[in-house]
Amino acid sequence: MASPIYQAIKQICSEKNIPLESVIETVEAALAAAYRKDFGKKNQNIKVEFNAETGEFRVFDIKTVVPDELVILEEERKKEAEKAKVAGLEVPKLETEVEKKEDGEEVLRFNPKHHLPLSEALKIKPDATLGEVIKTELEVPHAFGRMAAQTAKQVIIQKLREAERGLLYEEFKAKEGDLLPGIVQRREGTSILIDLGRLTAVLPFEEQITKERYTSGSHIKVYILKVEMTKKGPQVTVSRAHPEILRKLFSLEIPEISSGAVEIKAIAREAGSRSKVAVFTKEESIDPIGACIGQRGIRIQTIINELNGEKIDVVEWSESPAEFIANALSPAKILNLEINEAEKTAMATVKPEQLSLAIGKGGQNVRLAAKLTGWKINVREESKEGIEETPSEETELAEEAKSQKEEKIIEEEAEKAKEEKAEGNKKKKKGNNAKEEKTKKKKE
Repeated sequence: MASPIYQAIKQICSEKNIPLESVIETVEAALAAAYRKDFGKKNQNIKVEFNAETGEFRVFDIKTVVPDELVILEEERKKEAEKAKVAGLEVPKLETEVEKKEDGEEVLRFNPKHHLPLSEALKIKPDATLGEVIKTELEVPHAFGRMAAQTAKQVIIQKLREAERGLLYEEFKAKEGDLLPGIVQRREGTSILIDLGRLTAVLPFEEQITKERYTSGSHIKVYILKVEMTKKGPQVTVSRAHPEILRKLFSLEIPEISSGAVEIKAIAREAGSRSKVAVFTKEESIDPIGACIGQRGIRIQTIINELNGEKIDVVEWSESPAEFIANALSPAKILNLEINEAEKTAMATVKPEQLSLAIGKGGQNVRLAAKLTGWKINVREESKEGIEETPSEETELAEEAKSQKEEKIIEEEAEKAKEEKAEGNKKKKKGNNAKEEKTKKKKE
């Protein structure tokens, strides 16, 4: 029958999801700390071997056999250090057992806690050799005292916490770049805390979507951006604005993408507003855009709903830069496209009525097309006299100036009408006063 302590260890493993070996190592470390507290002597390297099934344990002093010369060298170093101390010189403290010389050579230093001179080792074991590990079993005189038990308890708590944090870190580090479901907990400053089940992740302000409202208790999908180990345990940073969210959502909702039949070549995103996704397939029987949109748009609508109404344009990728740029500027129809391979710039010509569509609100369409293709794109309109160049940025400024001018004219006309009305009222009042004066004189 298993011992009560073994049953307790199994329960801890089940609750904390920690491997049995890690918990046994923790108990061994706790017993070693308790032994050092009550019975330990100077220069003992205590190790404990614990049998979980029986609850019994054995204590050993572990040492490695080293040449006797190291002991002599260490004594000489100590004498030199004492002389330097008397002379008032600073003596550097060497924390490691390996001393690095100026020429880069590493020399082992004798440490009585971990090392045993060969001459001493031969007394314990006649056939001892250099580098061999000598285990000397130690007796446990009586039961551990209260302080030793308290020390063991603290070690167990600390080690179990470290083991749990380590496992959590490894678990979520492997999920970096994945999309996970979460529940909004609460707002903390400008950040949002997201419950991912086994830990709470942080959604910083710069990774949030401005138009989204993160209501406590609502379910959202988040992109695992970064996992770091801190003093308090693993810290997971998540995102809702990262472009790769689109790739993951497309892979979840569209079987052709998850199977590899359709490939996402490029993504350009302005989170919360609009995105463009370039797709490609080598299979002639598959329409890559149709596969992504789905029958009556059901597939793409599911992704749009997950992103709270963010518009998504799915365009076909092409090896031809001209064809790809023309596709990227959709829904606008391009009449002509001039490209400069050396400077990676393109000039698109559209009909006058297509100009605003090609540029987009605030230049968004052409800006996203440029991000998607990696080319600098300008747009111009076709005119009767020929082609009048109207680069997209300049077009926006021209339209804005025209709008401001029209507003100014309207304001001036309104002001003029107001003045004319005031002048008319003034004349009318003057006429009424004159009439009253005339009536008054007649009465007199």
